[in-house]
Amino acid sequence: MGKQMTEMLKGTLEGIVLAILLVRPAYGYEITARLREEGFADIAEGTVYALLVRVEQRGLVDVEKVPSEKGPPRKVYSLNPQGREYLDEFWRTWAFLSERLGQLREGNG
Repeated sequence: MGKQMTEMLKGTLEGIVLAILLVRPAYGYEITARLREEGFADIAEGTVYALLVRVEQRGLVDVEKVPSEKGPPRKVYSLNPQGREYLDEFWRTWAFLSERLGQLREGNG
């Protein structure tokens, strides 16, 4: 992945992860696997875990510890109402930026 792609992802990965959690609650590895299924193959698991700590601290997700067959309990993350509000704002911002970038690309900016 190129440096420009990496930098752009830093600004959007939080919204992408919250969008994944909107579909259903998941633990860190499941989220990483879903990102890879969606074409974000180069995102490191550590990046996802650090992001999950941040969104938990900001109160955007609820966390439930679920027993695991192998090892310690897993933290399962689910989007809460505050996280849904944040995600709605993320999509509004994304739509705005996407529209403006499209206009610039077409020379109508």
